[in-house]
Amino acid sequence: MKINVPLPFDHTDAPAEFGTMEAVKQIGQTVEKAGFNAGLVTDHPVPTGRWLDAGGHHAQAPFVMLALLAAHTTTLRLQTGILVLPYRNPFIVARDITTLDSYAKGRVTLSVGAGYLKGEYRALGVDFEKRNELMDEYIQAIRLATSGEEFTFEGDGYQAFGNRIIPGSPQSPLPIYVGGNAKRAIRRVVDMADGWNPFFTMGGEVNSNTTRTASMTGEDDLKAGIDYMKDYAAKVGRAELPEVVLGGVNKPGEVLSYQEILDRIATYRELGVTTAGVTVKGETRNEWCDNAQQVGEEVIAKL
Repeated sequence: MKINVPLPFDHTDAPAEFGTMEAVKQIGQTVEKAGFNAGLVTDHPVPTGRWLDAGGHHAQAPFVMLALLAAHTTTLRLQTGILVLPYRNPFIVARDITTLDSYAKGRVTLSVGAGYLKGEYRALGVDFEKRNELMDEYIQAIRLATSGEEFTFEGDGYQAFGNRIIPGSPQSPLPIYVGGNAKRAIRRVVDMADGWNPFFTMGGEVNSNTTRTASMTGEDDLKAGIDYMKDYAAKVGRAELPEVVLGGVNKPGEVLSYQEILDRIATYRELGVTTAGVTVKGETRNEWCDNAQQVGEEVIAKL
């Protein structure tokens, strides 16, 4: 079992603590030394004030942050968690990925989702109602464009006839994970991706005022999703199952002891989870790093 960690660079309320190059260096080197598998950054390029005021969060430019992180680490994987794929032309995404992955020596993992913020879609000029179709299309385009080979692809409003992005990703292929709890997302994982990123919600149709997805409230829902993935994979003839990369060990707002985290991880491993996120808290950079080090000693070292 590998352990990922969401990184705290979105704390724009404390720029002196989390918004400096020194913060990137200290936090990146701390989580790498502690044994975390990947550092995760999220994606909200232009959120609405209404969403932010309801509890939403800012997000720094994901590929910029991962590039800064790459400069101060050597083994930590650099993961989007998640990138809202329909927001950007897929070939621009592919160029950013291959540049970063080449300089970072093959450490990038692309985790993508369809997103849910209509106001952000509107601001970016992307049709919200077409987001699922764009997801499928863009994953295909990125697969081709990051290969290092000349490619031809015709998409919705754009065409590539014998284009090249050189160098391609040094990984073969680039790992692509898909987020979301819905059955459509799970089918997309099986059909097109290397891994599934489910995450726990607080129940009902939404997990908060700010994130909308199919409900996943605990172990039973997670098992049902994994079983559905297995059944669908058998139906379409996919022999090797995608990885299951759980967004977080705990449910939103839930505080667990280190032993409870270990117990949860053992349970999820039995279900087929290969990687899980553990959230680290801290009001200051030093406090955050101290807590990350504790997770390394009390959780990661005991797996």
